[in-house]
Amino acid sequence: MSERAAPFHCPYCGDEDLRPHEGTHGAWECAACNRAFQLKFLGLLARGLRRAEDNGGDDL
Repeated sequence: MSERAAPFHCPYCGDEDLRPHEGTHGAWECAACNRAFQLKFLGLLARGLRRAEDNGGDDL
């Protein structure tokens, strides 16, 4: 897993003009809406991922 995961768009306005925020690790700034936000990886889910073939081939 990489050291830093980069978001592709702002969760508030959807713009792609993002740059790292210097104050906090994992924080990003959006130049379009002038907001700062932080991303944090919480962990893996215990149930894992469900695949289409696991439920009889139905794509839900």
